[in-house]
Amino acid sequence: MITASLLPQAFYSRPAEVVAPDLLGRLLCRDGVVMVISEVEAYGGQDDTASHCRFGRNGRTARNEPMWGPGGHCYVYLCYGVHWMLNIVTGHGDQGSAVLVRSCEVMEGMEVVMERRRAKRGADICHGPGKVAQALDVADDFNGHPLFEPGGLELHQGVPPTSILREKRIGIAFADAKDRNALLRFVGVWE
Repeated sequence: MITASLLPQAFYSRPAEVVAPDLLGRLLCRDGVVMVISEVEAYGGQDDTASHCRFGRNGRTARNEPMWGPGGHCYVYLCYGVHWMLNIVTGHGDQGSAVLVRSCEVMEGMEVVMERRRAKRGADICHGPGKVAQALDVADDFNGHPLFEPGGLELHQGVPPTSILREKRIGIAFADAKDRNALLRFVGVWE
């Protein structure tokens, strides 16, 4: 059972590229499942051609509306009609920024995760953003959900990594070269 405290909403009220590495080692908790965040990607507002906020009037669309809210809420979308993706909204609001949770390590609730994922126990059970959302049973009903309030999906304190690797984001071939080459993917390393 996790006793670490919830992260306050103020934690998220910073730019995505600042919050992203600080999410590594934090604990995502839901219904007895506890997972340590091990890999994330930061997405900025309209100027980031890899971001969902590059579309629509002033960057706003029905799909990305949660990204424009205050930090600390979930932005959940369906990717290619197959996988739900969990993002954590950052900033003070009206910035259109979020952090994609790419990978986690299961700490508690492995049996529940295996049932949800219909998977055998393995190192890659939650390595991939679609796998993370499935393991937490997160879908569009969590869009806009506050992570800083008790109940449902929560984000708690954790143990920060020993070091952090910075790399290019994955799956954004459509973006401009500057955004494809930006080192906005963060991977935690624990020794």
